[in-house]
Formats: sequence, C-alpha cells, structure tokens
Amino acid sequence: MKMRAAWAHASVSSGQVIKPARRPNGFTLIEVLVALVVLGFVVVGLGQGVRFGLMAWNKATSTAGARENFDAVDRTLRHLIEHTDPGNEIDPPQFTGTSDKLAFISRLPDMSGMATNRVEAGLGVDSNHRLVLRWRPYLHAKQLRPPKFTETELLTGVARMELAFWGVEGGGWSPTWKANELPALVRVRLEFVDPAQRRWPDIVAAPDLDRP
Repeated sequence: MKMRAAWAHASVSSGQVIKPARRPNGFTLIEVLVALVVLGFVVVGLGQGVRFGLMAWNKATSTAGARENFDAVDRTLRHLIEHTDPGNEIDPPQFTGTSDKLAFISRLPDMSGMATNRVEAGLGVDSNHRLVLRWRPYLHAKQLRPPKFTETELLTGVARMELAFWGVEGGGWSPTWKANELPALVRVRLEFVDPAQRRWPDIVAAPDLDRP
C-alpha cells in the first residue's frame, strides 16, 4: 500500500496526468455497411415511388385522351342525328338505318357550333376499323355528275358499330329503320378492337330538333 501511494504521489508531483483510452476517429465497418443498406432501401423506395407516379400519370393522360375523343365523337354524332332533315308532307325524310350503317340528310357543324347547309351523309365502320362519316352537299335535284363523297374519320380502332331505332309510338328498339317518318330515338353503340379498352356508354340522340 505504501508503494502504491508513493507511486501515485510521484506521478502527480511530476505533472503527468493519466487519461482514459479514446475511441479512434471515423466509423467502423459494420456502421458503414448498415448505412449503405439503409441508403439502398431509401433509393429503392424512391425509385418505386417515381415508377408508380409515372404509371399513374400515363394512365391519367390516356384516360383524359380517351375522354376527349369520346366527347368529340359524342357531340358530332348527336349534332348530326339531332339535325336530321325532317322532310315535309310531299317529300318524306330520307332516313334509312340498318344495324351497322346509317344514311340520312343532315347538317354539318361548323367551328362556331352552328349548323351549315344540308348534306347527304352516311355513317359506318370501314375495313380499317375506322368510324367514318361520308358526306357531300345535298341538292334537292338529281345531277348528271353529283359531287363525290368526302370521308371524315371520326374514330379509329372500332370493331363494330351497332345501331338501334326507337319508333315514335314506342314498341322497343329495332335494328333497322325505313319509314316515312323519323324515329323518336337513335342509339349508337361502339365496340373496340382492343378488348382491354373501356367500353364507352351508348350515345342516344333524338332526331327531332328540326322537325316542324
């Protein structure tokens, strides 16, 4: 005991202070590996979030585009059907419809949304799966050289168009129409080539806006 006390006294008297051992600077290998693993999880999570965000954006864009196409086709078909020429007591309306084609006299919409002069129109789906409107100016007279039809593509990727007609007196939908009067309602149903494409709602219009 006396020797220990003397050694401690000598150390203090000489001015030397014994300090505890310090931890070396920097990170250990295990700490670095843990940090890298956590960083990897963060990067993967951010990548998945960006990926799902892009997928959602693309889906929303395609849905908006499809909706805009439907709105444009819906407005066009409704305008054509609603402005069908009703005829008169001498000349009945020229309106003939089958399950997949429609021929009638109507008015084309212009850029201002107003109706233009009357046209002889035909609506159907061609062999290239296009919903096509064929039209030419209508004159109430037979011409030696009638003008050629102009084709206007309304929509692509259409497998078939199904038409139905509702009589003035009711009685249900009919797949054909050939009478001396206009139907009360016309229903247009479109089916697409791509089965994954969402089915559009039926377009139902009443061809009686120009009726006397």
